[in-house]
Amino acid sequence: MDEFLLVFRADFTNKENQPSPEQLQAHFEKWHAWYDKMNAEGRIVVRRRWDREGLVVNAQKTVLNGPYAEIKETIGGAVIIRATDYDEAAELAKTVPILEFGGNVEIRKAL
Repeated sequence: MDEFLLVFRADFTNKENQPSPEQLQAHFEKWHAWYDKMNAEGRIVVRRRWDREGLVVNAQKTVLNGPYAEIKETIGGAVIIRATDYDEAAELAKTVPILEFGGNVEIRKAL
């Protein structure tokens, strides 16, 4: 099996996109279930969540506040999983709870 990076992104930058506390609790429960299932299948290699704060250094070596200086989506976390190929990684990505909030999952194969 190969290793694939899954990067989770969603737009939580304005009030309209913020889930209610109840929605957020239910969402976290789905994340825990997803991680538990993936871990039980031996697919999780590395799991990380990211702080919503951050900096961007651009080509002019200017430091900008915010990890999403030019995009409205924020990176909520990332995981490295095991899958046989991009197709299987994409099928696994289709089960990620971030999609329920209009988010997306970027997939990259480790070299």
